[in-house]
Formats: sequence, structure tokens, C-alpha cells
Amino acid sequence: MFQAVVAILVGLVVSVLMFVPFVALSYRRRGSLSAGRMLAWLVAVIYFWAIWAYTLLPLPQVGSYRCAGINLNPLAFVHDIQRSFAAGGNPLRHPALQQLVLNVALFVPLGFFIRTLGGRGVVVATASGLGVSAVVEFTQLTGVWGLYPCAYRVFDVVDLQANTLGALLGSIIALAVPGAWRRAGIRPEAALPHPVTRGRRFLAMVCDVLAASLMGVATAAATNVVVSLMRPDLDVQQTAQATWLGSGLPALVWFLAIMVTGRSIGDYAVQLRYRGGPLPVLLARLLRALGGIPGFILLGLPESGPNYQGPFLILAFITWLATRNGRGLPGLISGQELVDAREP
Repeated sequence: MFQAVVAILVGLVVSVLMFVPFVALSYRRRGSLSAGRMLAWLVAVIYFWAIWAYTLLPLPQVGSYRCAGINLNPLAFVHDIQRSFAAGGNPLRHPALQQLVLNVALFVPLGFFIRTLGGRGVVVATASGLGVSAVVEFTQLTGVWGLYPCAYRVFDVVDLQANTLGALLGSIIALAVPGAWRRAGIRPEAALPHPVTRGRRFLAMVCDVLAASLMGVATAAATNVVVSLMRPDLDVQQTAQATWLGSGLPALVWFLAIMVTGRSIGDYAVQLRYRGGPLPVLLARLLRALGGIPGFILLGLPESGPNYQGPFLILAFITWLATRNGRGLPGLISGQELVDAREP
């Protein structure tokens, strides 16, 4: 249970950090991003961390364990199977056979994901299973690469075999998935315009908010660290500086991106852009910036008076629902239309 919680939490954190690059890469390699593929990648990330959690955790306290042994006999599993059947009753209840089956099952998803999400063949998927298993086993053998004076779990060559077999089985099971999911490389249709939907515009908004929030948190944290090292006695000023920089830097970055390129980070990620309208280009871009992330951040800057960010979000949501293709508040106040960035 502990390992599952760790895998889910770490997987979710990594997914949040990599979400915007993942969306941008998907639109450039495949032309679009489906909810099913997004969910599959989320499960794959959580599964990746589950491998490490289940094979390494919980980490023991130094001195509270005995040094584990090494098994280099590749046929030891034959003896385990024989003992399981000789013990009588259900052989699957025997710990040795259960361990063997679980080691195979643990790596079935790895082979499956490498084929369906990575677009690789059976050989690469199987070799990846062997490689990942070898890294895990040598991490155990070396006591987490020297963190512990000796191994606290057994290095077992049978585990390498079982894990590799699991990856092979997973890659074969992946053959049941439609070929479009298993196609590697950049798709030809990725360069063609795709329909501009309200959902796609919402995804751009999510990318903008998430990327700006992560930049703000990272900037504020870095500022706190720098100020605390330079002047540990200035706690109040430290907080104020971190808050201003954490808010101001994302607002500046998004403002410059929109004014120079006409697109926000979210627009760029999902291949959208605004065009047309009765206003001059620079004025339209300025209004778009005020109706997007820069305007939202400016309304919440410290000591800027009442906080109107809540009403701003409500207005942005309403206009996203009410306007064509979800062009939202930026398109409404600038008079521009929302189109696919790949259109001529």
C-alpha cells in the first residue's frame, strides 16, 4: 500500500511538471491529443514509478537489516516450481511461485507501453524489459549505488529472466491495439490543420495556467532561497520580493510572447492562433494579453487593491462557453478569430 501511494503521488507530480511539453510534443508529432492517449501516458508514468517503489521501498534503516545474498543460477526457478507442486494444495499459494508470477506480471505493462505509446517493436520492448530489470537488480546489489554498505535485497538472475519474459508478453499483447496507436515517428497529418474545438481551446487555457503557476512557484522559491542566504534577517521583505517576482515574471513572459509572436504558451502547445479583426495588430495583441494570463496576474498583484481574479476567472469561463470555438475573453475583446496555427 505504501509503495502504491508513493508511485501515484510521484507519478502525478511528474505528470504535472511534464504536462505542457507533452501536449506540445503530441500536437507536433501526431497533430492532436486524445483523452485516451493522455490517460494512457498518465498510467504509464505512474507505472514507471511503481516499478521503483515496489522493488526498492521501503528503504531500511542502516543496521536494521542483514546483507542479502546473490542467486546466479538461471535454472533456480525450476526447483521453485517443483517445490510448489510438491507441497500439495494450490501451487499458486506457494511464495516462490507467487514471486515468479508477480515478477513476470510486473513487467507486462512495460512491454505493452513501449509498443503502444513508444511505437517500438517486440525486440526493443523485450530488450527494454531486460535493461530496466538489470538497472533495478544492480541498484539492489550495490545497496542503492553505495547508499547502504551492502545489498538489503537479493540480486536474482531469475528475476531478470522473469521480468524480460513479462516485457515480451506485454509487447505481444500490444498487437491487439490498433496500429494507429503503435505507429512511431511524426505523422504526415500532423502538419495539416485540424478542427478548432472548444475542448482544444480549454486545453490551451489549462497549459497557460499550469505553466504560469509552475514558473511563479519556482521563481518565488528561488527568490526565497537567495534572499534567505543573503539576508536571513529580512523575513518580511523576503516574502514580498518572492511574491512580486513569482507573479511578475510569468506576467512579463506571457505578455512578451503574445506581443512578439501573437500566441501564448498554451496557444503554441495546441497549435492555435488568433487572426483578423478590425484593430491594428499590436493593439489587438495588447488586448488579448490583458484578457489572458498577464491580465489575470495583474489583477492579483500584491498591494494592487481589491482582488478581482475570481470574477475574471468566471468571466473567462463564461466567454469560453459562449463564444465560437471557445475563443474566449482574449478573442472577444480583441475582435480576432481563433484558428489552427497550421492554416495558411
